Amino acid sequence: MKLVFEARWKLGAFQLDAAFTSEGGVTALFGPSGSGKTSIIRMLTGLAHPDEGRVIFDGDVIVDTTRGISIPKHKRRFGVVFQDNRLFPHLSVRQNLNYGRWFVSKPKNDDSFASIVDLLGLNFLLDRRPINLSGGEKQRVAIGRALLSSPRLLLMDEPLAALDETRKLEILPYLEALRDQMNIPIIYVSHSVTEVARLADKVVVLDNGSVTMAGPVADVLNQPSVSSMQNRKDRGTLIEGKVIQYDIKHRLMTIEFNSNHFFVPGPEISIGKTVRMYILAKDVMLSTVYPEGVSALNILRGEVAIILSNSDGTVDVHIECEGTALVSRITSLSRDRLKLTDGMMVYAIIKTVALESRGP
Repeated sequence: MKLVFEARWKLGAFQLDAAFTSEGGVTALFGPSGSGKTSIIRMLTGLAHPDEGRVIFDGDVIVDTTRGISIPKHKRRFGVVFQDNRLFPHLSVRQNLNYGRWFVSKPKNDDSFASIVDLLGLNFLLDRRPINLSGGEKQRVAIGRALLSSPRLLLMDEPLAALDETRKLEILPYLEALRDQMNIPIIYVSHSVTEVARLADKVVVLDNGSVTMAGPVADVLNQPSVSSMQNRKDRGTLIEGKVIQYDIKHRLMTIEFNSNHFFVPGPEISIGKTVRMYILAKDVMLSTVYPEGVSALNILRGEVAIILSNSDGTVDVHIECEGTALVSRITSLSRDRLKLTDGMMVYAIIKTVALESRGP
């Protein structure tokens, strides 16, 4: 199911001139606040209209300004999950969920209702009112309501932005299950690189109303130009590899990627399964000699590609490790003491407990 989006639009001083395609899976619209992400979502839903452009989904023309076509929003069958959950406070969870089915000409049967409730872990919440739910629980209900409207496309506009870190970690596994188990293409808006790294298949980078880059998630997020747009605390590297071994005694996976291996703690994952790891720059130490007598299991030899200075006295060192890109954040003093320069050989040291694997 292919989505084609092209739009030119002006609102005050802001101008949007963007185009991208999505062919199923999760496509993330990524970029800083004010880059145009939500404007695109509003045009897809029909809440805003481009001055010029077109939207085509699964061969159906949704918008074409040259032909005067703009399908009403209630006929597009695009489900939407906003940053604020927009639940009805006077209705129970069950009633809020069933509200989504009112917009379907042939509502899903009770088995579909039960499967979505089970997928999102809502079984024990059905009789509660929204006031008695946590922020993460409310968003899961909002997602369930959108799914029960039988959408052809699911639009998620920063669904975790209003949640604290604990609630985000609570809901992310449900979003991963939604991605893996429901055959619904998703457009996911976020300025959080960790969310995008965990959930997305493709990334469309927006800045100042324009698409600056688009492609597979690992290829895009690992670019230095994209790294500079990220929140500094989230900056890092996304790595995809396959599980080749599992040590039951130590609960440790061996993950192979390119010509390197990583040891990663966690529950057993099937041999041969593809997994992702997002390695934060702050968790990568550097040495100019091979480290001996250290507890870290993951040590990669690489070459310094570029060193980027930050305003807080730190630098981000981008390293190429035999086809694998890594980023290390160290102090400028450490850079000077190590006498780091572009092209220099170094060893990247990553604590095993800093790593966490996720299915793609």
